[in-house]
Amino acid sequence: MRVFRFDRGERSVDRYGSVGVVATRVAASAEGPVELTWLTVQPGGTIGAHPASATQLFLVVSGEGWVAGADGARVDVSAGWGVRWEAGERHASGTATGLVALAVEGPGLDAYEPDPHP
Repeated sequence: MRVFRFDRGERSVDRYGSVGVVATRVAASAEGPVELTWLTVQPGGTIGAHPASATQLFLVVSGEGWVAGADGARVDVSAGWGVRWEAGERHASGTATGLVALAVEGPGLDAYEPDPHP
């Protein structure tokens, strides 16, 4: 077992017109291009529209906000909700009140949705 802190090495993100975003790279796979990034979006913050570099899962851990895909239509999300964007898909997100999310990026990622009728 190895216990570690993942709230270190924070960097402000301002690419694509992003405002009020701090990212901390948590992990990356040595065997393939999978990365985990902890994102803190301050109240009123946005992650500007940009193409996904790989398939991406955006998992809201706390708070609430909105996400948008290529069409720009905003969909409300809150803690416990996630979104999947395809590689190359233009997307954005933001929040009026603040949110924390975990972004998981890599080829072939898919969200697990249990069978509602096991």
